[in-house]
Amino acid sequence: MKKEQTTVDIDFAEAAVPQYARRGIVTMFMIMLGFTFFSASMWVGQELADGLDFGGFLVSLIIGGLILSLYTGLLGYVGAETGMSLDLLARKAFGSKGSYLPSAMISFTQIGWFGVGIAMFAIPVANELLGGSTAAEWALVIIAGACMTASAYFGIKSLTLISYIAVPLVAILGTIAMVMAVSRGDGTIIDQFAKSSGTLTVIGGAGLVIGSFVSGGTATPNFSRFARNGRIGAITTVIAFFIGNSLMFFFGAISSVYVGGNDIFEVMINLGLFYLAILVLGLNIWTTNDNALYSAGLGLANIFGQKKKPMVLISGIVGTALAVWLYWNFCGWLNILNCTLPPVGIILVMSFFMDREKYRDVEVTETVNWYAVTGVILGAVVANVVSWGIASINGMIVAAVCYLIGHARKNR
Repeated sequence: MKKEQTTVDIDFAEAAVPQYARRGIVTMFMIMLGFTFFSASMWVGQELADGLDFGGFLVSLIIGGLILSLYTGLLGYVGAETGMSLDLLARKAFGSKGSYLPSAMISFTQIGWFGVGIAMFAIPVANELLGGSTAAEWALVIIAGACMTASAYFGIKSLTLISYIAVPLVAILGTIAMVMAVSRGDGTIIDQFAKSSGTLTVIGGAGLVIGSFVSGGTATPNFSRFARNGRIGAITTVIAFFIGNSLMFFFGAISSVYVGGNDIFEVMINLGLFYLAILVLGLNIWTTNDNALYSAGLGLANIFGQKKKPMVLISGIVGTALAVWLYWNFCGWLNILNCTLPPVGIILVMSFFMDREKYRDVEVTETVNWYAVTGVILGAVVANVVSWGIASINGMIVAAVCYLIGHARKNR
């Protein structure tokens, strides 16, 4: 008799990641660090440099970075302890059908940022290398979209490989360019920052730091679930988020104060490092974009009851086709949507710590937890409407209160 062959889903979209598929601290650190190398964070670095002196920039970076790292670290711990993706965790906290809301939100925002990321590579490279023609721009969009979609399609092994290649190159080459720019600049870095407009407060700056990647950070369990245990998941996430985001903010800030731009690509072009600039820009975007598409695929798979891979392909095609339009028309909307995801993350964390027993398997008995759903909706509204404080934290507080009320009523 022939032995029956079974196909193993190496991404475990519908199951907790078993121990044999878990990874050690170095691999997890590389994956998480690559995840945080988000080019749009450099835009925030520019805003911080334009609105704060150097001391204020550092304080905002530290305060915002610590809060963002704590938030993602908790999610990293939950993902690693349970072995579950964001969508499987959402089924537990929101119910089987209630989970469609967080899955839709994460998929929508990640496809959006995927498209923006492609355009962030294609548009400047087409301008610098190919005369800025529309045909060249679209050729680069299609090539970049196909490559990034392919790495997300092949799953965690592919994401790991890209991270091992890209993370050291981006970190080393980007830092060298940053040091070269400072050394050739007019005055010290403190002198350059002193020219800022002073339009930002430290708290406002911290809010920008948190908001820069809090939506993507909510997807942390999709990757941390491959860590060997909760401790590794939390530690690698906290360190990677603090280092990775800080590096992106510095790249954007240095670009702002020395060449008036918002990307290390512009700094490297200014320094005559043309081909290295293209390499760094492409790899920097790739490490985040494949993670974004991977999360979108998992989310859509949960909603439509399909396999992850075809959902990744669909997400990649949509993001690629809309890339240029998203870049020019949708960044403002995506920043608004960033405020909608922290309420999801805090509910996932609270649900796990308040009822660990139900996370021993992936089975779900509840259809919709209306308190969790209401918490996300109200939290998102408050985060986008209330101007006082830090938007994402405001949203998390409202969501947490709603969830606590619901939990108390159920356990009466």
